[in-house]
Amino acid sequence: MRSRSLLVGSFVLLAAGAGLAGFGRFSYAPTPSREALANPDRYPISTAYDVLGRRIGREEAATLRTTEAGRRTLSPEAGAFAIDEAVIARGREAFYTETFGNEVFLTDVMGMLDGALTPYEVARAVLLLGGTATHNLQVRVAQDVRIGERQWRKGDLVSTGLDVEKGGLGIIGLKTFYDRGHLRLGITCALCHAAVDPRSGKVVEGAPNADLNAGLLLALSANASAYFMHGSVDLAAVAGDPSRTIPTAGGGTAVLPDRDKLEAAAKVEVASWPPGSFDSSADRVTNPTSIPSSFSAYGEPYSWSGREAVGPFHGLSSLNNNVHAANSDTTQLAAAAPWLFGLDPDLYLGILFQGAVNPALRYDPTKATRPSAILAAFDPTPGSPGLNRYAVLPSFPATNYMTDNGLFASAAGEPANFANNAMSAFQNLLRPPAAPKAGAEAGRAVFARAGCAGCHAGPALTNNRIVPVGEIGTEPTRARAGAKMEAHLAPPSMFATDTPFPLPADPRIVPIPLEGEALKQVRLGWAHAGTEGGYKVPNLVGLAWSAPYLHDGGVAVGTDPAGQLGVPGTLESCLAPDPRNSLRALVDRDLRGRVVAANRASATARTARVTGEGHPYWVDAAAGFGPADQEALLGYLLSIDALTQDVPVP
Repeated sequence: MRSRSLLVGSFVLLAAGAGLAGFGRFSYAPTPSREALANPDRYPISTAYDVLGRRIGREEAATLRTTEAGRRTLSPEAGAFAIDEAVIARGREAFYTETFGNEVFLTDVMGMLDGALTPYEVARAVLLLGGTATHNLQVRVAQDVRIGERQWRKGDLVSTGLDVEKGGLGIIGLKTFYDRGHLRLGITCALCHAAVDPRSGKVVEGAPNADLNAGLLLALSANASAYFMHGSVDLAAVAGDPSRTIPTAGGGTAVLPDRDKLEAAAKVEVASWPPGSFDSSADRVTNPTSIPSSFSAYGEPYSWSGREAVGPFHGLSSLNNNVHAANSDTTQLAAAAPWLFGLDPDLYLGILFQGAVNPALRYDPTKATRPSAILAAFDPTPGSPGLNRYAVLPSFPATNYMTDNGLFASAAGEPANFANNAMSAFQNLLRPPAAPKAGAEAGRAVFARAGCAGCHAGPALTNNRIVPVGEIGTEPTRARAGAKMEAHLAPPSMFATDTPFPLPADPRIVPIPLEGEALKQVRLGWAHAGTEGGYKVPNLVGLAWSAPYLHDGGVAVGTDPAGQLGVPGTLESCLAPDPRNSLRALVDRDLRGRVVAANRASATARTARVTGEGHPYWVDAAAGFGPADQEALLGYLLSIDALTQDVPVP
């Protein structure tokens, strides 16, 4: 009976069983129970308000309410966001279930359900688990596939890195929508920021999904070209038939790229991303970054470069927002395509839509309808750019340091950007599972003697700074990913935190103060104002869950340091990086040298610009430390499972 219910459930949730065809609507995204969690304990709530990153505790809030000036400080017009248990509950709900409408782009444009991994095969893979948990769902390809030099035959298994909890009927972080015979699939934050622990089978909320094969999943879709701007695709090298032209602004025309050549090139680029990484920068350079943890309290600024630094929760809401406002719907980039990509907006949309799965969105250059008109006619969010649900600032499509583009992913019936703020509050309460503490004090002493606290200080063991790329020495292209956005900048701003969504005719806009050293740091994080960019000093809470290390994820070593080196010896070989050995490579120059050499020898790692270079701070024999010192340091780093100071959260 149990296997029968799993069969029915899996097909209903993932494949929309034939008996439902033509009628009915539902949606489903799994949300683990408290009993299913490996880390159910959170920090206690001690903050009453977040005011543009300023944490205000309950006592301070009570004092502020006694004066007119204090009440203004706590007002939505000042950017104040009230925090209580209901907000935390909404944040967790959104973390697991909120797509902001990205199921339309992912299904109708990219064709995630129409490529090599079909709903039937995914449902079958879940069924075959028999109710057991997995951190890496194995799914058969439904057809022969070739991506560059890699080939899969029909029936071959693909390591997806998708997670299913014990007894689960769905995949964590995927939301299935069924509407009268039409199946769609959207993604939520939990896809990347929750993971099944392979040892216990329980879900670790906030842990990066370190084997999520996001790039390969995109490559196996029907229209990976819709993500071409996240890779180093040379459009000149995939030029199309000169007769396949598209009207452009000013009465001109442009030639569309060859559909098949572009698709093949785009698949190679996104498939090069190592598992556990994602390329969230639309800079036309393949440079994925490791998925960060959501053990985020006091870890500001956010993102790999620290560019998400202003607004609610010290930029964490900006990070949450830009996942959906900038990455899960590339159609919204059309207005900025001229300065970001040197492409006319209609040419840009034509590139996306010539391979769209839904015929209503597919662009045919032999017909008169322009791609922008196709989008406008189909758009489920009329009056808003793109396909997702956005609250739109008047400054759109300019970057304003709070958003990439002036868009706030929002849910109808609650204030604009509310779900992102609620998720920030929830994430800042997350802490990893308890870690062993044996020998931690000795390791802490080595940490201090080695000077690590020069950067890794404070409650989350970060000084909250951005380090220039020339100083830290890590692979540089990721640090420059936001440089072109300087061409169109607007002052940082957001909507008042009680602004309804959909927006009223005259929404209130809150300016976000940014000046002095804070402005300099933000400009460094975006590679603006003549800088070459930089990388943030990451927090160290939960290091046991976040291997591999460095922003490019290149410092990876398996359980066998002799042979499992770098990305090719671990992630490319479907082997999980060992946290202790990978941390050893971070601080031991000899082992690091072998890791860097292994990465250089891999064509796939070279395509993804994964090197493992930089951060040249050593705790090894050449630096005057013995093997016992190194082991003690590693033990201490792996023991960090909470903030080191009693400070207000979230």
